Parts: sequence; C-alpha cells; structure tokens
Amino acid sequence: MTDIDFCLSSYMAYRYTFKDGVDYVEGMCHENFPPIPDDKKVAVKTAREIDEKIQRDFDRLNGMYEKIGILLSGGMDSAVLASYMKSGSIAYTFVSKETKIFDADIERSKEYAEQYGLKQVLVDITFEDYKEFTPIVMREKCGPVHSIEPQIYKAAKQAQADGVQLMIIGDGADYVFGGMDKLLSKDWKFDEFVQRYISLDPELVLTHPVDVYEPFEKYRMGKDGIDFLGFMDDLCTNESYSSYYNAFKASGLPYFDPYENLVMAEPKDLQRIRGGESKYLVRDLYRMKYPEREVPTKIPMPRPVDMIFKDWEGPKRNEFRHDIPMSQLTGNQKWQLWCAELFLNLFVDKQ
Repeated sequence: MTDIDFCLSSYMAYRYTFKDGVDYVEGMCHENFPPIPDDKKVAVKTAREIDEKIQRDFDRLNGMYEKIGILLSGGMDSAVLASYMKSGSIAYTFVSKETKIFDADIERSKEYAEQYGLKQVLVDITFEDYKEFTPIVMREKCGPVHSIEPQIYKAAKQAQADGVQLMIIGDGADYVFGGMDKLLSKDWKFDEFVQRYISLDPELVLTHPVDVYEPFEKYRMGKDGIDFLGFMDDLCTNESYSSYYNAFKASGLPYFDPYENLVMAEPKDLQRIRGGESKYLVRDLYRMKYPEREVPTKIPMPRPVDMIFKDWEGPKRNEFRHDIPMSQLTGNQKWQLWCAELFLNLFVDKQ
C-alpha cells in the first residue's frame, strides 16, 4: 500500500520508513536491513573472545577476496578492525575541504593506517556530491535517506575503482556493545525517551503529520516506563544498519561488519557505561591493539551538513509547513527536509 503522509512522518521521526509494506508510491518498495537471526550470532564475554572471533572472520575473508578495503575513521571501532587488515590494504577516510569537522578523524586515522601499513585514501565530501549521489541511494531505498548514505556510496565507488572487492565497516559496535551512551545515560520515562529519540517532530514540519509512535508503544512498561534497551536493539539498530546496507547495495560493492555478528553473552553493564566506559569490551580490545595509546573520545561519523545547509531557507512544497523554525534546526534536521523534498520532486511527482 502507499501512504505518503505516513512515510514522511516515519522518515522525520526515525530517518527511515520503519513499517514494511508501506511506501511512498506504487512500484517503489523499500527494503530495510534483513535482521541477523540470534542463532547466527556469536556470544562473547571478553575482549579476547571478540579478538579471536574477528581474527577467524578475517582469515576466512582473506581466503575469499584478494583485495579488501576498510572505512577508517578516528574512532576506536574502525581502528580495532584496521589491526586485522593485511599490509598494503586501502583505508578510506572522509574529509571535507570546506569544514574542519573531519580534522580529528584524519589525524588519528593516518596514525592507525601507518601503524598497520595501510594505504590511506581521503574521500572528499562536497555539496555537489550530495546532489549527485543522493538521488542514486534514494532510488535504491525507495525513499529519502540518512545523510551518511551519499558519503558511503561515494567511498564505495572509489573503492571499486581501486579494485577493492569487499569493504570492512565497524558500524555495529555501537549497537552490540553499548556505544550509544547518551541514550543509555539513564532509565527513561516513556514520554521523555520518545522526545529524546525522535530525530524531527513530524508535527513541527509536516502539513499532514500522522501518528508514527507505534514502535515505542511496543516497549512501553506500565504507565510511563519503557524498555529502552529493547527498543534500541530493535528499531534503533535496524535504522542504522539499513543505511549502510542500502548505500553499499546501491554501489554494488559487498561489505562486512564483524561486529554485527556478535552479541554480548552478559547483560550490558549500564553502571560502567554511565561511568564513562561505553563499549567497555571494545575499549579493552583497543587497549590490546594499541597499548601505547589512550582510548579515543567517541566521535560519531561526521557529516558536513551543518556547513552545507547553514543558509538553506527550507522546503517549499505543500507537504511541509511554511512556518518551520529553520534557525532552530540542526544541520542533520535540515538535511532530512532537503532530502525529503528532493525525493518528492524526483520520484513522486513523476507518478
């Protein structure tokens, strides 16, 4: 079935269409990341067990592929994975010459690449790239996309040109090992978690917003509580995995995330996470790989959207309110509006 109002509201709130079988237009059916069955995941208790499992993965992959690349940022997740790469492999790091948001990533990732003999390739991201690649990843997703997807797509196409046959990523560490420290920072009340989690309130920006809060209700506990851990293992994980899944699918380059196939054998220690040790098992593994370094501060993968959409005046289509407080929105929120309007212009008006 098609329901533009629902799809737009879902995208604003969650950055993707969470409900299968509901799409913007006939003939464009979205496909989210297919969940990995629990019985296919490997339970781990220690950094040593993670190390052994990832090493087995790389031993297998090196026997299957002659040339493997890696998305390497300045964070510990990809830095850990870089330690398993064969010397001479290519590491792709994002950069934007128009902003300094990537500077910390570039400096640290260069050191990681040098330590393990990797060739580093900087992938420059510009507004022209967004305009060129966003329609491609939107067509594949059959809807508006996350701002990271055009970046990933560009890196994947560069890797293909370099002869890379498989890309390694480390997105899953945040979701498997407790890296979403702000969302794990407290035991939330239902309403405050909803307000904290949604990306952009549909009622603030859409002419015809609809109720899309069903995923939260699934995890309601009592009158005003919520199983936020269950919610994050479900919708939060699916949203992020779907972004990488779609971008690589659009590029045609296979990818592998060693963290996605793991699960913690014991419940997350929220006290440790809230005490400043998010992803404590991965931290331990980082210390094994880089004993001479301090564990880096968590840095989400940067996107130059704050700079790119700084002066953007907002959407003009009738699906969007004309009194949106644009000056109060973040760059990522402006991206969502720009991306949604572009999708409607390119794919819905042609129906």
